[in-house]
Amino acid sequence: MSGTLDIALWAVEKARSLGAEQAEGYISFGRELVVEVRDGKVETLKTAREQGLGLRVIAGRRVGFAYTSDLRREVVEELAARAVSNAASTSPDPCNRLPAPVPEYPVLDLYDRAILAATVEEKIEMARALEKSAREYDRRVRAVETAAYHDGEVEVGLVNSLGIKASYRGAYCGLYISLVAEEDGEAQTGFAVDYTLKFALLDPVKVGREAAQKAVRMLGARSLAAQRVPVVLEPYVAAGFLGLLGPALTAEAVQKKRSLFAGRVGQEVASPQVTVVDDGAMEGGLASAPFDGEGVPTGRTVLIEGGILQGFLHNTYTAAKEGVSSTGNGVRGSFKATPEVGTTNFFIRPGASSPEELIRNTPRGLYVTEVLGMHTANPISGDFSVGATGILIENGELTRPVRGITIAGNILDLLKNIDGVGNDLKFFGGKGSPTIRVAGVSVSG
Repeated sequence: MSGTLDIALWAVEKARSLGAEQAEGYISFGRELVVEVRDGKVETLKTAREQGLGLRVIAGRRVGFAYTSDLRREVVEELAARAVSNAASTSPDPCNRLPAPVPEYPVLDLYDRAILAATVEEKIEMARALEKSAREYDRRVRAVETAAYHDGEVEVGLVNSLGIKASYRGAYCGLYISLVAEEDGEAQTGFAVDYTLKFALLDPVKVGREAAQKAVRMLGARSLAAQRVPVVLEPYVAAGFLGLLGPALTAEAVQKKRSLFAGRVGQEVASPQVTVVDDGAMEGGLASAPFDGEGVPTGRTVLIEGGILQGFLHNTYTAAKEGVSSTGNGVRGSFKATPEVGTTNFFIRPGASSPEELIRNTPRGLYVTEVLGMHTANPISGDFSVGATGILIENGELTRPVRGITIAGNILDLLKNIDGVGNDLKFFGGKGSPTIRVAGVSVSG
């Protein structure tokens, strides 16, 4: 990628010549493929490519930013002038700065050549096998709405005027399926998803059966009387709650007084069984990279350990405000945006119990398989009230399916009431969780 980095370096040097004290060029190239089949036939075959350069400058302690998808020299020259001009419209802040270079970055295996070596026909066959396995699982699977194979690759390069010059290449692949099971006029949906960095790890038969099993097990579901019971959260559901937790554990949210964890470092905020980690250098992680969106090395940050809040995630700006070091969490969605503070591979560390043990040790409760409306939860107070479906637990066994219910509470109360953590950590994109059991949650029909 040396030629591409030269483009970013030229943009940085041009910005410096126009008066910027510091400048940073972030350049990326991306490609993705999506294959969807229906009834064994290809319904969608889509490829997309994107490239571009984002230029961030600091002039008079003010930040300016501009981006382009046209990498011709004359366009990049205009980009530098625009970024410097934009800085004049922002407020000065002594914490605006760029990171200095480091001796080395983590060495990660992010690029599986088998993903790109596989033919399009092989990928189509994988989507067909996905759909076929779901249909063959049970005669009540009547419609497969989506059966898709998806892959992509990305090249990222970053240069700044302090001496950082780094790049990496990555690729991923995955399967997704959603379907409907019907019986006696009743319909229930099911889905399954699996993304990985290794092509050989994809198992379309397993993923197809998982989606079908989820739909079929909910046939005959009915509501439940209002009560407070222990709940066992499936990994997918527990990972959904992490989506509420993640933003609150960023230093940016704390500094803007938008975090329910503000002022609680060193305090107990969860059950002693709970340890929450963010690891941007985790082997095999979909969100892993050797450096973040600013060129800071990624790494492992323990945020909650044994229930005790340890600290927050930082980028260079928030770290400067606190007088600490960045945790390598200056995340960047693309070249079109500046780095924000965010999670990478964000997860609850697994415990020792199997999911079956957690259920078996619950005399009466609810096994929650899906929640709806998590986006309506309040990220500042932590209050939530979401629709849910699941399976009733009676005498330590899963019995009848339940739907049309609401579970409500506060994320801090939920964390403190966790009394069981499974050994089955599973990731869904950049968030992962094992099965967890919560001692008591309010459930209403």
